[in-house]
Amino acid sequence: MAINPTSCRRSLYGFEMRENDHRRDDSGRKTHEIKQVWQRNHEILRLALLGHKYVDIAATLGISAQTVSNTLNSQLGMEKLSEMRAKRDADSIEVAEEVKKLFPKALEIYEEILYNDSDEVSLELKLKAANNVLMDLGGHKAPTKIQGQFVHGHLTAEDLNVIKERGKEAAKARGLLVIEADIEDQENT
Repeated sequence: MAINPTSCRRSLYGFEMRENDHRRDDSGRKTHEIKQVWQRNHEILRLALLGHKYVDIAATLGISAQTVSNTLNSQLGMEKLSEMRAKRDADSIEVAEEVKKLFPKALEIYEEILYNDSDEVSLELKLKAANNVLMDLGGHKAPTKIQGQFVHGHLTAEDLNVIKERGKEAAKARGLLVIEADIEDQENT
């Protein structure tokens, strides 16, 4: 397919281009949208601070892992990440100090609920309080964040029947599925 010479121009490297190269200005110099670059770099730093891996950050932002590495290993990136970590750590210390102040009062309230023999406090409330003290404050709470990956697909009735049959065959091979017709066959032999 021939390119109409009036609708294209030559790129910096001599290739014919149909559209303008918006990465370069009219004089041929590279241009960048600094605001967009900084926002992307800040998002890379934020995700790294949250503990994401380079490849996960790259996949999330639709960029290469090398770009993530370049950003995080640059002098400015390392300084900014260090500042962000220091701020996060300072915030964590403040929260821990607040919890430390509130803990004795909270423990008194739990003791009052748990050791109250009157009918004012239900057994259900006592159980919730005991579980809260034991699990949450004792450090035995089950994880509350669950991460999963899901696949969505459309199956026909025929596809579903094939899957069912494969499942039945696998269960039958392991002795987990008993079919009445098989029992009758065994009794007749």
